[in-house]
Amino acid sequence: MKDVALWQEGDWIAAIAVVVLAAFLAVGARIAVQKEPEFAGHPKGLYMLFFAEMWERFSYYGMRAILIFYLTQHWLFSDAKSNLIYGAYTSLVYITPVLGGYLADRYLGQRKAVLFGGLLLAAGHSLMAVEGTGGQSDPTINVFWGALAFIIVGSGFLKANISVMVGQLYKLTDVRRDGAYTIFYMGINVGAAIGTIMVGYLGQTIGWGWGFGLAGIGMLAGLIVFVLGKGALLGAGEAPAPLAKSKEMLLYGVGLASVAVIWALVQYQDVIQTLLAVSGVALLGYVLYESFKLPKEPRERMFAILFLISLNPLFWGLFEQAGGSMNLFTDRFVDRSGVPASIFQSINPIYIILLAPLFASLWVWLGQKGKEPSAPAKFGLALAQMGLANLVLVWGAEAFGVAAMTPVIFVFLYYLFATTGELCLSPVGLSAMNRLAPVHLASLIMGAWFYMTAVGNFVAGLIGEATGGHDGAMSKTALLDIYELFGWIAIGAAVLVLLVSPIVKRWMHLDTLEDRTDGNLAGRDELAEPAAAGIHPEAKA
Repeated sequence: MKDVALWQEGDWIAAIAVVVLAAFLAVGARIAVQKEPEFAGHPKGLYMLFFAEMWERFSYYGMRAILIFYLTQHWLFSDAKSNLIYGAYTSLVYITPVLGGYLADRYLGQRKAVLFGGLLLAAGHSLMAVEGTGGQSDPTINVFWGALAFIIVGSGFLKANISVMVGQLYKLTDVRRDGAYTIFYMGINVGAAIGTIMVGYLGQTIGWGWGFGLAGIGMLAGLIVFVLGKGALLGAGEAPAPLAKSKEMLLYGVGLASVAVIWALVQYQDVIQTLLAVSGVALLGYVLYESFKLPKEPRERMFAILFLISLNPLFWGLFEQAGGSMNLFTDRFVDRSGVPASIFQSINPIYIILLAPLFASLWVWLGQKGKEPSAPAKFGLALAQMGLANLVLVWGAEAFGVAAMTPVIFVFLYYLFATTGELCLSPVGLSAMNRLAPVHLASLIMGAWFYMTAVGNFVAGLIGEATGGHDGAMSKTALLDIYELFGWIAIGAAVLVLLVSPIVKRWMHLDTLEDRTDGNLAGRDELAEPAAAGIHPEAKA
């Protein structure tokens, strides 16, 4: 046994991580076993969901923070190929909730779907800890593809369904609902921030297995609390009708079969690109087809929805550089005084925690004065800020010399503008989808929103791939050129969006939008996650 005085710095971080995990697990377990139906003014079930989602985000964002480094440094993929794999992976994470949400709504119920998804996620993160010898010739790389597949499908079963359960704990008229989602949203971002710091540090300083292993332990901690707190959910998330055991097992089999399909798919990014293009055109074409069946005002609202959805690929394509090319840039070209680059991924969720209440208050204050920007105008502002994030980074790097290390302040400024852009688009977009979509097309519209977010994540991989240049190795000059190009593209798109936003606002017909918070729409505003760090979208409401 090592003498405490000889422990390395990484050992201390590992010990702190274990203590934090144990403390959160103990708090969650204590709340779960209490007999009182409420804790701190809310149903205990809210805190069970808080802990489960916090650890899911801990594991997901922790793994995301070091994935690009694992691809380039351990499996020895080129920078360009690594960015493409990263984009394919994150895009699939946003597509699988369509399957998971459908199976939960029709058959399993949200609780069993979340539990099954959590088990898949824990398995996936555990498999990520199997390193092998490294290099693409190592057969262990097949375990890595399998780990990604388990995480992708697990996210599909858990991601969309856990936030639905939050809404099911409250009546539609319960004034505590907004506060509940605020608490839940804090869990998402606390998990994302802690995960990126701890998993990132361990993964980059001690070993990949340490980081990925901690992510898996975090997910197991959330599952333990979720299982212990079943009674606190008060029936939320149960199956819509009794389900035969054989049929339930068959559905789990479908989930496992999906893992096998994704295992094959994630290795061939060109196939994913083709599937996204073909199915995306088909999906948007079908939405447009359904739009023309509607009377004038609902039809024009659908046009407004399509306009907003069409902006997703550009915004998320730039925003999701964070875990890919921006992560590599920070690692190689930023003066970070020895701080592991992956830890800078925590800046976005920390900014979200600090700024989201301010933005919420700002919209209310402007609304009271009749000056709140419309949803399409906010989208224009989001694109402008994302473009500015790119340009500020480029200008800062060039001002201090491309050959010199870029001061770290420009990384903080990049994430600041990216985060304020996110707050103008993600929660606003999901709110608009829920408000404007006809009742019978609500799930279709939400699926289209997430689908185009997935397209944006794949676009992020393509943009990241372009920073690799002709030989696949990213250079600082190549990255800055690409960032500057897309920065101006985003600014130009923002100007166009702001110019046409009055037309799109008229299409929304907000003055005649009926109050549709009746019993037939119960749970409608729980179709997506509250604002989350980095998923995107995820998953963000």
